[in-house]
Amino acid sequence: MRNLWIASLTCCLFSCAQPTQGPSLSTYFAKQDSGVQTGNIKMVEIQTPKGKFHVWTKRFGNNPRVKLLLLHGGPGGTHEFFESFENFLPEEGIEFIYYDQLDSYYSDQPGDSSLWTPEHFVEEVEQVRQALGLTRDNFYLLGHSWGGILAMEYALKYQDNLKGLIISNMMASMPEYEKYNGVLRSRMRKSLVDSLKAYEDKGLYKDSVYQALVFKEYYHQHLCRLADWPDPLVRGFKHLSEGIYVTMQGPSEFKTGGRLITWDRSKDLSKIKVPTLTIGGEFDTMDPKYMEWMSKQVQQGNYAYCPEGSHCDMWDDQAHYFPGLLTFLKAVDDGTFKAAK
Repeated sequence: MRNLWIASLTCCLFSCAQPTQGPSLSTYFAKQDSGVQTGNIKMVEIQTPKGKFHVWTKRFGNNPRVKLLLLHGGPGGTHEFFESFENFLPEEGIEFIYYDQLDSYYSDQPGDSSLWTPEHFVEEVEQVRQALGLTRDNFYLLGHSWGGILAMEYALKYQDNLKGLIISNMMASMPEYEKYNGVLRSRMRKSLVDSLKAYEDKGLYKDSVYQALVFKEYYHQHLCRLADWPDPLVRGFKHLSEGIYVTMQGPSEFKTGGRLITWDRSKDLSKIKVPTLTIGGEFDTMDPKYMEWMSKQVQQGNYAYCPEGSHCDMWDDQAHYFPGLLTFLKAVDDGTFKAAK
């Protein structure tokens, strides 16, 4: 789940509408108050059963109608996986907000594993929403990978606060994800699988040779297919919290075993009533057909397919990822959104 354009837009699943007249750049980047400017970074205080902590947020733009909060993957990742958004959303007048979850690199790190649960993170998102003044008239939520799990959980509890939901590169069932992971592994050459298994049988998931094999043979095929990974992606991996990841996901992409191992919301998708976009890549670690199926289970869903993309198709298939996302946001905003049949 690690987390974690400019070719022809005519190939996109959605045909992008012409940009609507947005705020001027001077308005879009206007100061929000008369005090010291902080680069739009705000440390949001959250209350937990273990005390008060602060999480890192950063806002880009100021659109009163469309405010997109980004939920990073991991678990234990950072906003850095989303930094490509800076090249596409501002010029379309879309306000978006980075937010690093508790115990992530840029936020407070109490290191209390009792807080590493979907239930805690849902309440954390809700507190962030309130602190940032996001309302049902302008609040859009995008979750990538583990962030997609969190976005689904949030919507199932607090969807009356949402105007739109985007589930990016995440399936609604960990058991189904594990099955698909097995499908991808079965396509690898036998000698590689045998080598991986030899390390896994001994629990040597941190071994440098094992990790090198996973990166070269799996991540470069299914996580990000670019020959040279962009700096934000490299930084994101460097800053990944191993403790949260292992506790919630398991020791390896090939060995799920954390607290999420039985997580499954596939039968609850029909309860999600807000306009919803699912995004999946052809070479994703997640099953693209399953993610298309998800878009048909929610009450108002569409699917953005990235034929050249992997798990991080906001990097390796920007030609389809961003037109699909922008078309959805604009259609929900102007009232022209229509769910797929």
